[in-house]
Amino acid sequence: MILVVAISGRSLATAARRAGYRVLVADLFNDTDTCRMAQRATILPGSLHDGIDGREILPSLRRLVGEDRPEALVYGSGFERRPEIVDMLAETFPLAGNSAGAIRRVKDPLSLASLCAEIGIPHPEVRFDAPDDRRGWLTKVPGGAGGSHVRPATSFGSSPSGSYFQRHVPGVGISALFLAGRGRARVVGYSRQWSSPTATSPFRYGGAVRLPRLPREKGEKISHWLNGLVARTGLIGLCSADFIDGPEGTFLLEINPRPGATLDIFDGEDTPLLTQHLRAVRGENIDIPRFTGVMASAVAYAAGPIPSFPDLDWPPLTADHQRPGSELDAGDPVCTVLAQARSAAAAEKAVMKRISELAPHWEEITG
Repeated sequence: MILVVAISGRSLATAARRAGYRVLVADLFNDTDTCRMAQRATILPGSLHDGIDGREILPSLRRLVGEDRPEALVYGSGFERRPEIVDMLAETFPLAGNSAGAIRRVKDPLSLASLCAEIGIPHPEVRFDAPDDRRGWLTKVPGGAGGSHVRPATSFGSSPSGSYFQRHVPGVGISALFLAGRGRARVVGYSRQWSSPTATSPFRYGGAVRLPRLPREKGEKISHWLNGLVARTGLIGLCSADFIDGPEGTFLLEINPRPGATLDIFDGEDTPLLTQHLRAVRGENIDIPRFTGVMASAVAYAAGPIPSFPDLDWPPLTADHQRPGSELDAGDPVCTVLAQARSAAAAEKAVMKRISELAPHWEEITG
């Protein structure tokens, strides 16, 4: 049995089931498909805005687990802002993931910048004090996820407490999913990411498509960089690295020290990635899956407030299904949509087409 804890636990629960495990899930949503997969599920204390409540999480998880003894606790997004919660969880449950110390080493902006300089990885300039001229700079929240926290530094309004500045680099977003273990990184695959911008969140995460390959020289360079980072930080298990690839070169933006948003488009029946994650954490030999075809995933967002979500007959290749009767605000995630195709361009086009076909089912009752 695996205990999954995350802001949204559905993709990890799917991966655990694919790997043959029973699963307990604690997350903020308890989507209907998550609850169908789980032995038991509970709503995590906290919110999207305020994060996970570190004071109430242990009592909540103890109630969920009851008399069961999970083989491992696997966490997803939601802990980068509060790594001390990870240490607290590790005192009670068998943690299968990175320690709080490793999280801090890669999620602290200045620490990551120092590591990149040491290894020779191009990384945009970062600072906590405001530049005299904010043009060409972004503001970010340390440990933020999903892109909604990223804004041009010239935006009106105050930045959230603790925000830092990162110089903007033009280009295409590329992510590398990798397995870390025994002091080195093995790349599972690469994806191209895109945003779903709004007026207030121009870098909000939109989706990702698995890439068949990268140019050999670029892939070897990224693998070398990741090996250097893993050797210096002690990262273990499934992690991802986000890059910007453009006319100025390839720059590392951040490291996500846990399974991330692209798990859906890389996991498979032949070589379940959660099995490989657990092996990597234990220091065992790991296998890298082989892929055929291309898969894309994208998040559908509510265009306006939805006072009571309808009871939909969800089609295949959709996930993160809203509970009937749920109240959503404009901009809230509605579901995840997936599509398969022979090329990255075709898969991205297909997944966006599927969102446009599904949206009328909930937009017609938008308040």
